[in-house]
Amino acid sequence: MTPKYLPFSVLFILIVFGCNSPVVNSDAKSQQNPISDTLSLAGETHLQNTRQLTFGGDNAEAYWSFDNTMLVFQANNPTWNTGCDQIFYMQLDDDITPSSIPPRQISSGQGRTTCAYFMPGDSSVVFASTHQKDSLCPEVPPRGPNGEYVWPIYAAYDIFTANLNGDLLDQLTDYAGYDAEATLSPQGDKMVFTSTRSGDLELYTCDIDGSNVLQITETLGYDGGAFFSPDGSQIIWRASRPETPEEVSHYKGLLLEGLVEPTEMELFVANVDGSDARQLTHLGGANWAPYFHPDGDRVLFSSNHHTGGFPFNIFMIGLDGEGLEQITFDSAFDSFPMFSPDGRHLAFSSNRNNGRTRSTNVFVAEWQEQ
Repeated sequence: MTPKYLPFSVLFILIVFGCNSPVVNSDAKSQQNPISDTLSLAGETHLQNTRQLTFGGDNAEAYWSFDNTMLVFQANNPTWNTGCDQIFYMQLDDDITPSSIPPRQISSGQGRTTCAYFMPGDSSVVFASTHQKDSLCPEVPPRGPNGEYVWPIYAAYDIFTANLNGDLLDQLTDYAGYDAEATLSPQGDKMVFTSTRSGDLELYTCDIDGSNVLQITETLGYDGGAFFSPDGSQIIWRASRPETPEEVSHYKGLLLEGLVEPTEMELFVANVDGSDARQLTHLGGANWAPYFHPDGDRVLFSSNHHTGGFPFNIFMIGLDGEGLEQITFDSAFDSFPMFSPDGRHLAFSSNRNNGRTRSTNVFVAEWQEQ
């Protein structure tokens, strides 16, 4: 985002951006019918038969199972007895309505969890959690002295795997610092994640058992939210790039406090080993949550470059930086676009249809190519 200081409504939404979300008050009874073409807004020609899958609270980062039948996501919903973000999953063929029972919880409820992703076979997931350091939810830091939005980089985060019953299977990282934001390649053989083990927020790849760790970024700034291309040969991610002495000093100072100010970001793409890295977008503002289109030649992402602050909408751009197209036309917040492995559906998180509450919900739509 271009502005350094944002109104509260924008700050609230952006907390989801950092894979960390606060307790919110919502009124699920004010939600509309969960299956309705009215959930697609005017101009959203790529989205058809949009369904709402959660109702109330804060629900985001819904990632697909390899077999296209499930979504795993993080949620903080007071009616589900969560004190901070926990990991849940749902079947796409569930009969989901505002009065449905809560989806199945995977995480234990201890600590804060974030960024879950299905493992090959769809019987387990990988996610980050702070539970090993403290069973309580870590505190959300206050805004800066001038109202700046900051995102906590909890050093207590490590990456774990668990089965769908919530039984922990393995711990993949064990470093004194932030390890989170893990996602898998479509082939199921590689993982990419963000870590502070070098002293900066950098991207690393590894095998899915946590072995053969390779650092693939090394430029000062926050590198995170990475995803593989459909063929597993490339990585797309969001990054900040402080350049002036003042920007560098500010970034490093916040990082020493376990914080980042993720308000100015662009998209970068590189080969899976980090070679041939290049900046894809030059739009200004906050450009983040990128995900490859199934053709491997385009990328969907969330951005506020068109507003300078609020709202956020989903856009699509070619890997050559051309053909920018707006996909959603919300007056509030749309982000986390995720294609199903078969390319037929798009999951995303949105403030639409929330009864004028602050709840963020998960939606899924049939993707229509133009």
